[in-house]
Amino acid sequence: MTDSFLVILDARTANDHFPGIGRYVTSLARGLMRLDERPDVQLLVDPGAQPGRLQLPPLPTLACPASPFSLRQQWVVPRALRQSQAHVYHSPYYLMPYRPGMPSVLTCHDIIPLLFPSCFTAWQRLVFRLAHVLALHAATVVLAVSHATRNDLLCHLRITSTKIVVIPQAADARFQPQPLIEIERVRQVYGLPSRYVLYVGSNKPHKNLVRLVQAWAATAPRFPDVHLVVAGPWDVRYPQARQAAEALDIRDRILFLGPVADDDLPALYGGAHCFVFPSLYEGFGLPVLEAMACGTPVACSDVASLPEVAGDAALMFDPHRVECIGAALTQLLRDSDLRGDLAMRGRQRAMSFSWECTAAATAEQYAKLAIM
Repeated sequence: MTDSFLVILDARTANDHFPGIGRYVTSLARGLMRLDERPDVQLLVDPGAQPGRLQLPPLPTLACPASPFSLRQQWVVPRALRQSQAHVYHSPYYLMPYRPGMPSVLTCHDIIPLLFPSCFTAWQRLVFRLAHVLALHAATVVLAVSHATRNDLLCHLRITSTKIVVIPQAADARFQPQPLIEIERVRQVYGLPSRYVLYVGSNKPHKNLVRLVQAWAATAPRFPDVHLVVAGPWDVRYPQARQAAEALDIRDRILFLGPVADDDLPALYGGAHCFVFPSLYEGFGLPVLEAMACGTPVACSDVASLPEVAGDAALMFDPHRVECIGAALTQLLRDSDLRGDLAMRGRQRAMSFSWECTAAATAEQYAKLAIM
């Protein structure tokens, strides 16, 4: 580490509109606070933004009244950075000031609109590509959350490979096996059945929920006492999973919870018979690690970053084939020995990732930039 230097971590995405990126920012900030040797960190916040479920740690803040979606951030944020006399700026999102006026770090999570073009309009894809080109050009260092994301950046956006550093995420320390009293409390709050298969995530098309519903429709009759629970932010633009449940007459065996309080997630995972994650693409796939950390056996897709995150601690399947998802669910629900083995291996796998390691590796990049 160098002598003291100031880092501005852009925390304007720590709200309900950015559930994944927001959790990345809050967890990274907490990890930085716990380091023995750390830079001075201030959080860039928009004082006019609506408060959400995510709680930022008690770090000093730099107020900047500009949304990541506003054009005015292009001059308001650089001015605030200059006035703060910061040495390094870190944006966790590609909508950022493209001339920050100092060495900068960009975290890239995924490039889904370029990989799933049919799910986006031509205009959305154009804006996404242009904004990424600008952000990648502005950044001194790009942090990719997985090797899969790094490879996608190299393949689709032709960024210089030496500019990319892979630093994985981790499950927060609160994700661990839960006491029965807490599991029962959460069960009562959400009206959960006694035995359930859990999915946590959004309902965006790449999450592959329609195939999950179809697989569950074929699997559920064999396990009449088990329900499928779908939890996470619900985008009304994509009603197809609910529609599939109605069309397949399986609605009474699926519980769509919508958003869940962040504090209730560990017990929601912990109370599940098993966790299923059928996503067609993930930049990292944090719910897989969170479920593992809580001691819940996991079945997940064998695509993108998920194999590097799950290792040999999950039952993998081809997410493009409904019968493969169904076979994995059937195998997990029938085989108690397999569930126990995956639960044990999953806990060990989750412990190999930590936000302290992520924060330390990120702080190392800050220190290199601070002496530029």
